Amino acid sequence: MRISTRAGFIFAFRRTSKTRRCLNLGSYNYLGFASSDEYCTPRAIESLKRYSPSTCSNRVDAGTTNLHTEVEELVASFVGKPSAVVFGMGYATNSAIIPVLIGKGGLIISDSLNHSSIVNGARGSGATIRVFRHNTPLHLEEVLREAIAEGLPRTHRPWKKIIVIVEGIYSMEGELCQLPEIVAVCKKYKAYIYLDEAHSIGAVGKSGRGVCELLGVDPADIDVMMGTFTKSFGSCGGYIAGSKELIQYLKYTCPAHLYATSMSPPAVQQVISAIKVILGEDGSNRGAQKLVRVRENSNFFRSELKKMGFEVLGDNDSPVMPIMLYNPAKIPAFSRGCLEEDVAVVTVAFPATPLLLARARICISASHTREDLIRGLEVISQIGDLIGIKYLPMEPEKQHLEDREKLE
Repeated sequence: MRISTRAGFIFAFRRTSKTRRCLNLGSYNYLGFASSDEYCTPRAIESLKRYSPSTCSNRVDAGTTNLHTEVEELVASFVGKPSAVVFGMGYATNSAIIPVLIGKGGLIISDSLNHSSIVNGARGSGATIRVFRHNTPLHLEEVLREAIAEGLPRTHRPWKKIIVIVEGIYSMEGELCQLPEIVAVCKKYKAYIYLDEAHSIGAVGKSGRGVCELLGVDPADIDVMMGTFTKSFGSCGGYIAGSKELIQYLKYTCPAHLYATSMSPPAVQQVISAIKVILGEDGSNRGAQKLVRVRENSNFFRSELKKMGFEVLGDNDSPVMPIMLYNPAKIPAFSRGCLEEDVAVVTVAFPATPLLLARARICISASHTREDLIRGLEVISQIGDLIGIKYLPMEPEKQHLEDREKLE
């Protein structure tokens, strides 16, 4: 129970004993590995028995096991880089790594809609920060050109280092990064590229290798590749992949590696097993089927939402699809309305988004059946009509079908 006071009144919050089984449309469980898996679960349990739940140590003392070495080699191979290092928390991967990569005298050019972990890491670095319009390579080039021409404040000397930071899939927008164009700009002006693939690694690309594979970008053109294990791999933690020199430098200097408790061995084993399923090294084609299913599910759900008249952000193939609500009063109305119909959705409001750009963020999984998706669409459509969030014209075929159903 939590007690709070306001204007002389006492408000008490008590946990109820009520539970409700819902269709989950808000989880990052893109490939379905968060639930029990015939290949991953037994191996995670076995690692728990062999290594215990925690190493109770940082990586440089007694926190590195054979599993940690294996997962770093596997991740590096999976994303197409020479080396990698893993951390126990995805958020800390950005916020702790960026200040190690750049400092005073350096310049960070960040997409205006980058995640808060990137924002906090950039602020903590002491570097100068410039922002370019979301996913707009032309504006990035303008910012880069101007920054290079002016140089450091006051002295106008050249910047010690320039890093451009972008995301593979923007979690609040569902948009794919315009990576080929951004890579071309960075090559032109000799700036480093830092790519956050928290929501894209494992979720997009023919073999799940993220936006580089999906958009035809050579991983060698990306200087720093970051990702998390909390979405597609059903585990926890994050990684940085890059050159051997970069990873060795991070292992010597990054506080998240030197001082934080290392990643839990069962969580590491879960990542190893999930990647092996994706690659087909478990002896089945389940990984390929999962990748096909999450893509088909995502494109089907997005297409149907648009046909109903919802304003849906993002690109095809992205499993993240925000439905715009706009009016703050419609945030709880939509969430509670869906919950009453046993559909769990996530609504996002200020300060995560601008005050008048509230949205519901749907996340699609390979675990969703077609029946699940149709059920979710029916409920969302019903609540959308009730609270008036179908802001766009309904497609003629869909409109005709609903008119006919009403007459029947």
